[in-house]
Amino acid sequence: MALKITVIGTGYLGATHAAAMAELGFEVLGLDVAPEKIEMLAAGRVPMYEPGLEELLRRHVAGQDGSTGRLRFTTSWEEVGAFGDVHFVCVNTPQKHGEYACDMSYVESAFASLAPVVRDGSLVVGKSTVPVGSAQRLAEWLPEGAELAWNPEFLREGFAVQDTLHPDRIVIGVASERAEKLLREVYATPLGEGSPFVVTDFPTAELVKTSANSFLATKISFINAMAEVCEAAGGDVAKLAEAIGHDERIGKKFLRAGIGFGGGCLPKDIRAFMARAGELGADQALTFLREIDSINMRRRGQMVEMAREALGDGSFLGRRVAVLGAAFKPDSDDVRDSPALNVAGQIHLQGGQVTVYDPKGMDNARRLFPTLGYADSALEAVRGADVVLHLTEWAEFRELDPAELGAVATRRVVLDGRNALDAARWREAGWTYRAMGRPHA
Repeated sequence: MALKITVIGTGYLGATHAAAMAELGFEVLGLDVAPEKIEMLAAGRVPMYEPGLEELLRRHVAGQDGSTGRLRFTTSWEEVGAFGDVHFVCVNTPQKHGEYACDMSYVESAFASLAPVVRDGSLVVGKSTVPVGSAQRLAEWLPEGAELAWNPEFLREGFAVQDTLHPDRIVIGVASERAEKLLREVYATPLGEGSPFVVTDFPTAELVKTSANSFLATKISFINAMAEVCEAAGGDVAKLAEAIGHDERIGKKFLRAGIGFGGGCLPKDIRAFMARAGELGADQALTFLREIDSINMRRRGQMVEMAREALGDGSFLGRRVAVLGAAFKPDSDDVRDSPALNVAGQIHLQGGQVTVYDPKGMDNARRLFPTLGYADSALEAVRGADVVLHLTEWAEFRELDPAELGAVATRRVVLDGRNALDAARWREAGWTYRAMGRPHA
């Protein structure tokens, strides 16, 4: 008989996982404690922007025209317990307020609610990013007849559907052959397509996600540190990145200097990793991550100073600043810890009249920074601007016509915080183009 799957938590990770499991042919029941979220998903709508996700959801959610009906949603733990053979826990693990450590309250609440209702023989699978050691502790919360596995997620916002259906690797931490067998059944389709399958213990599975994020953060902050050196020495960080990227041991990805990383994963994950290493007595092993975090945060202040310099008189008071970008990355509406909004907010606090435009992140940005100005297009954001800041590398911004924007700007000065615009094209249109770690002309 085919496995029945539940997904606990229907945020970014959970909604994607639930829809993908239905796409793989399983009957799926998603649970969330927020009734309004469940109503939205049951109506075939997602509470965030993620390319392809809403279409995938509508293809399977019960009650939608032409859907398979394989995907339903509920707020009932009893219904979840009675329905599921495999329960995926996909709840959020934010940073604790005022601390580096991970807030495990949502995960613990999910396990506490699930444990009394799971059937004998059920497999509970953690996908949330948790401090190493959590899985072993949480396994003891489950009744004797249920088992735990840990299966970290590796979703990239903007590519989450692809990453779930066609993962570049599947990692599982298990304590029995039966748990491994069940997860091989769940992931039979991607395994048949050749996705690597790594079987390990609980601690290693937990460490894989935080290690991967720490490595990516290190690579980003490394090239941003090189940008600082290039600025001091008169070098060009874009050419430097191109040259070292040809080395197969280094590779080209994540070597674009700019204002750094943000979002709901990398910043909080590396901080939680440092905190957990300290608890384990291995804090010296991760002291380098403190500098990685510091370099990253420093980039935001450096962009503010670059904008101040570009205005000439050292003051933002009364000056109009256009900010292109609000989301922390393109193809997402996620503004959590967004470097773009952080820079916009700093300039606003220093007296600048800031107008923001983002293709998908406007509603979330307004909720987080209601005092900033917002425009309905890049052209309207740039109208009357003394300086333009490109801070999220949307394809839409790379395709802008610099001449058209130049006709409405007060001054043709653009600061490329992502090293993604065509410098020659902007300069040909009469703009002064500057980017971090690159020569002025």
